[in-house]
Amino acid sequence: MMSDYHVPVMLKECIEGLDIKPDGVYVDVTFGGGGHSREILKHLNEKGRLLAFDQDVDAQQNIPNDDRLTFIDQNFRFLKNNCRLYGAIPVDGVLADLGVSSHQFDQPERGFSIRFDAELDMRMDQSGSLTARQVVNEYSEEDLHKIFGIYGEIQNAKSLAKAVVTARLNAPIETVAELKEAIRKNIPKGKENKYLAQVFQALRIEVNQELEALQEFLAQAVDVLKPGGRLVVMSYHSLEDRLVKNFIAKGKFRGEVEKDFFGNEIKPLESVVRKAITASAEEVAQNNRARSAKLRVAVKL
Repeated sequence: MMSDYHVPVMLKECIEGLDIKPDGVYVDVTFGGGGHSREILKHLNEKGRLLAFDQDVDAQQNIPNDDRLTFIDQNFRFLKNNCRLYGAIPVDGVLADLGVSSHQFDQPERGFSIRFDAELDMRMDQSGSLTARQVVNEYSEEDLHKIFGIYGEIQNAKSLAKAVVTARLNAPIETVAELKEAIRKNIPKGKENKYLAQVFQALRIEVNQELEALQEFLAQAVDVLKPGGRLVVMSYHSLEDRLVKNFIAKGKFRGEVEKDFFGNEIKPLESVVRKAITASAEEVAQNNRARSAKLRVAVKL
């Protein structure tokens, strides 16, 4: 069940960030193992409501039997439409725990992990059409260069892309092991795990359109929140965190914050914490995933 499915990171801090009103309406857009959702439900009375999103079929095994919970099996980029559909606008708080659940990493056949040999899949939504295998075998060298450089933040992205394209001329690269073998000469000595993790991150972000989905979600979160409502977002790599940080600070992802005629900043959110909250040393010792987590909390103005 949930305990081995996914241990929720910074649970206490997330719940504090949401500042839950017992009769409020909340949305957990990354249900996963249901750890955060269960905790939110504990703070709600019989009038409170929780909407939970997850596009991964496996997550549905964790849904608690609770009338206050509405489960929506979709990507959080469809937040606003679904909140409207279920008569849940405006809401008091939105929580997002980004990235891949431990459960997804631990299922060899999903192809998320560098630890197991499996087909290159990496779809979070198993009905999605694009797989990592297609990206590796069908994308141009130029596009692979971009993906590895931007999404993986890989130093030698150009030569890495060339190695992949050269290797696939002989035979398609179908599995994790074949991909590792194809790029073996590009991996810096002594940094194998970190490098491969960056390669896999880049492919996963592309397959799942994670950064586009995140931007759409953040923009919609502002629309569904009531004034004074809370947005709580936990990210696990700098690309996500930068988008969240910029959006909270400026109400947009790039450029400077807009100002009105009198020079006042026009932005929908105000940060509640001075800088991102990180996990305690004790939590990191118990749950390695917490190491890279950054939690940001904002209130709608």
